[in-house]
Amino acid sequence: MAAADVAQWFRGAVTENLNLKLLSLAFALVLYSLVHGSQDWRRSVRVSVDVRVPPDTADRVLVTKIPPEVRVTLRGPQSVLEDLKADEIGSVQLDIHEGTETHVNFTPQMFHLPAGVKIEQIEPAYLDLVYEERVVRDLPVQVGVVGTPAAGFVVKGAPVADPTMVRVRGPKSEVMVLQHARADAFDVTGLSEGKYTRSLALDHPPSGTSFEIASVAVTLEIAREVAERPFTKVPVAVVGVTKAKTQPSEVDVRLTCPPEILRGLRVEQIVPRVQVTSNAERGSEALPVVLVIDRCDVHVTPSTVVVRWGN
Repeated sequence: MAAADVAQWFRGAVTENLNLKLLSLAFALVLYSLVHGSQDWRRSVRVSVDVRVPPDTADRVLVTKIPPEVRVTLRGPQSVLEDLKADEIGSVQLDIHEGTETHVNFTPQMFHLPAGVKIEQIEPAYLDLVYEERVVRDLPVQVGVVGTPAAGFVVKGAPVADPTMVRVRGPKSEVMVLQHARADAFDVTGLSEGKYTRSLALDHPPSGTSFEIASVAVTLEIAREVAERPFTKVPVAVVGVTKAKTQPSEVDVRLTCPPEILRGLRVEQIVPRVQVTSNAERGSEALPVVLVIDRCDVHVTPSTVVVRWGN
């Protein structure tokens, strides 16, 4: 057969009774769609769970963890399940606010489904619920310190929280093991001398428990860095009379000063004194020992000596 004859035959096969052939094709497509669209099909979706728990004022608290979703296996027409979205089903409403339910079943009646769609399986199928006594307890607030102050300065004492105690409520098994309520650390980086107050958030308490407040005001003091140095058996000098003696004749001295001051001090500069103001030619008197060192705190032991003169 010549090529021209083949082409003419092919055109005739395609165009002959064209309308009838198109109509047949359309019927075939519709039939295919109906047959396959109505076939049983399975699909799994996750449906959110909305739960109403006992209020904070109740004396019981739910300790069972409720899953945020349940997995549902559906069966129905493919054409319906392919286009079905989880939010069209809605959410499962779980009302246990009375605190008396100890077992809950998930049933198909809890779900909103399109016509022709059935539920084959729900995971989990049920929940066993456990409650505990709700207790209230006051905990001390604990605040840590991070960072380093400016050169020559140190943190003086511990940070002080206001309030110093915070109330926590929740299931007894959780609340009774808590030792403190921890606040965010106080950052002292670069701070110089002075008092500083900051609002610091409390760490989140364990699951199921809650603090009465979310933050505390914390005050912290930064002071100049100091060092301490003892001087033992330092002779006491008497001013105001001659030929006087003290009992005891020596005292111990403890100096607290900035480190640079303390490093520059020499032993001969440490001269504790007593001042006699009496005009009597002889006598005795208990007098305080005085020692002044600039920018230093001075502690003398004993702080008083007995001075005798004119004997």
